[in-house]
Amino acid sequence: MSPVLLDKLLLITSLFRQDMTRAFAGTPLTESRVTLLWSLALTGPSTQQALSESLSVSPRNISGLVDVLERHGYVRRVPHPSDRRAVLVQLTAEGDAVMVRMQREHAELNADLGNAVAPADRAAFGRGMDAMLARLVELTSSAPV
Repeated sequence: MSPVLLDKLLLITSLFRQDMTRAFAGTPLTESRVTLLWSLALTGPSTQQALSESLSVSPRNISGLVDVLERHGYVRRVPHPSDRRAVLVQLTAEGDAVMVRMQREHAELNADLGNAVAPADRAAFGRGMDAMLARLVELTSSAPV
């Protein structure tokens, strides 16, 4: 019996997690820590409160993530330029270099996976993925907590 669509999507998710675990082996990076680094790489320096809101995690969780990333030299806390009570979290040169490498690897994997789909099927595949993503967002946003 061949796997149904949901089984394939769950397997893809599992394979991505295994690949991330392999890629982060020997580093202090985890999926949660990398998510925070991606956010900073995409949006620039942010307050911990803004990070907490954008990543949908508690302020305490963000504080712990930032503490570890700061201890390992990926981020630093700096004074906010216009609010002396606030602190910004920003990538360090090392954090920026790691994110540049990850973005390059991300683009390479994106191209490799995209090339696995026949050129004539790519547009339809993309539309199908967009439709499934939109439906899953809809289902999860209306689900009771």
